[in-house]
Amino acid sequence: MRLLVTGGAGFIGSNFARMALKTMPDWELTVLDKLTYAGRKENLEDLDSDPRFKFIRGDICDEKAVSEAMEGCDAVVNFAAETHVDRSIDDSASFVRTDVEGVRVLLEAFRKEERQLFLQISTDEVYGSVEKGNSVETDQLAPRSPYAASKAGGELLAMSYWTTYGVPVTVTRASNNYGPFQYPEKLIPLFITNAMNGEPLPLYGDGLNRRDWLFVEDNCRALIMIIEKSEPGRIYNIGAGQEHTNREVTSSILEITGADRNLVRYIEDRPGHDRRYALNVSLIENEIGWKAETSFEEGLRKTAGWYRGNRTWWQKIKSGEFREYYLSMYGDRLTNSRESG
Repeated sequence: MRLLVTGGAGFIGSNFARMALKTMPDWELTVLDKLTYAGRKENLEDLDSDPRFKFIRGDICDEKAVSEAMEGCDAVVNFAAETHVDRSIDDSASFVRTDVEGVRVLLEAFRKEERQLFLQISTDEVYGSVEKGNSVETDQLAPRSPYAASKAGGELLAMSYWTTYGVPVTVTRASNNYGPFQYPEKLIPLFITNAMNGEPLPLYGDGLNRRDWLFVEDNCRALIMIIEKSEPGRIYNIGAGQEHTNREVTSSILEITGADRNLVRYIEDRPGHDRRYALNVSLIENEIGWKAETSFEEGLRKTAGWYRGNRTWWQKIKSGEFREYYLSMYGDRLTNSRESG
């Protein structure tokens, strides 16, 4: 099978490409990535020597680039997206462009030939804040941030192509991923790297927002199984059933890194911060036979170990554009923050 993996130089995409080539010897992968700040070619360096791997730099909103990259491919896995909620609050336009218009461009190119599967990667954030219980795939979507809304728009568009044109579409909604190669703007890699540098850990609000944490390799294994086994027109939640508050995650990071608890700073919360996400994953367990295998404790230690062993990778990032973003996002908040306790 030949796959086009869009956004394959990003966090989840690069982990997926690596696992797919390792575990599926009859697969060939073409990665199409624009190489924005979070999509980095060095994330794929170890795959360059594999004859089944090909990299193309290009934007999913570029019809010509998409058409050329998709030529001869049997399936598309669309990871390409703007993903950070904080950035979406300040720049919603780029999220709508990539996460909705980019999906349309891909679907139009996909449906010109008979192909096996269009796998749209979405997020549990499309359900909105879930105070009690667990979201099931048939629940109403209620996104509360520009990021979540753009992802909801992209997946709804993809499913409309299944209904209208018979395009074989499957959608996944995963909980919060973490693991190697994650750009250090998200909570876990930011706090791990800040702790290793002895820098403050900016914790939003009261730190009691809850998330289900899914180790990226478990998610990638689920996606491979879905490509192999799923029927088109399906939507699957992918979650680990391992809920922790941001405060609990922070405490675990401090323990693993040995950092001082006084590094924690409680800062002004971000607008519209969803309190809790939680997924019911019985559908993927029953239909695909997948279940998360990595405990949060094991996954977090693996993640911290990777960042400890790859300081050059993240120190280079944090010395560039990221530094300006970090200061604009957290500078004033940290000035007005309060210490843990």
